Amino acid sequence: MVKHRIATKAEWETERLALLAQEKEHTQRADALATVRQALPWVRLEREYVFDTENGSRSLLELFEDRTQLIIYHFMLGAGWGEGCPSCSFWADNFDGISVHLGARDVTFIAASIAPLEQILAYRNRMKWSFPWVSTAGTTFNLDFEISGSNRYNFRQTEAPVGESPGLSVFALDDGVVYHTYSTYGRGLEAFNGAYHLLDMAPKGRDESELDGKMDWVHRHDSY
Repeated sequence: MVKHRIATKAEWETERLALLAQEKEHTQRADALATVRQALPWVRLEREYVFDTENGSRSLLELFEDRTQLIIYHFMLGAGWGEGCPSCSFWADNFDGISVHLGARDVTFIAASIAPLEQILAYRNRMKWSFPWVSTAGTTFNLDFEISGSNRYNFRQTEAPVGESPGLSVFALDDGVVYHTYSTYGRGLEAFNGAYHLLDMAPKGRDESELDGKMDWVHRHDSY
């Protein structure tokens, strides 16, 4: 561990209060960004998408269930992969349990991957997750939302073939019409990862460096 300064309690309190002011400013800035994000214009979807789900074929509109907002996490799991991306698996450990809370605020949450549904469900069973997860196989969904192929956002790829990366897309339903409202990639996904936020509060932080390969320390939770 890096050696730190040793201070009296009074000295610590002085510096902690100074940091608190910065933390409050950061929180207020995040609130302001959320307002800007929510004010983005919507894009009407002209293309139809049909997904393989545990309940049969479902359109994007049907994935909303009885709600008007839909969040989809694009999980990196391709056809024939022996297992899902370890980084996406790290993120997915945060998903179980949130659906009931999101549902109370008119939001449906699911994950989506290009792998066949049978492969998806087998991996979900192995990892003991329960969140809804659908297959985008046979659709252009991944391409259309910058998950497969080239993209304009320059997000970081992790243990995936060229052009396959994680992301998150948000949709709204209004008067029977589906709209795309927001997407994010790369570090924009960190809001989903509670473990990272807790590590940021620990003395060593994330303890990731260029020499260590940054996220090379991450394993699937059944592989540590």
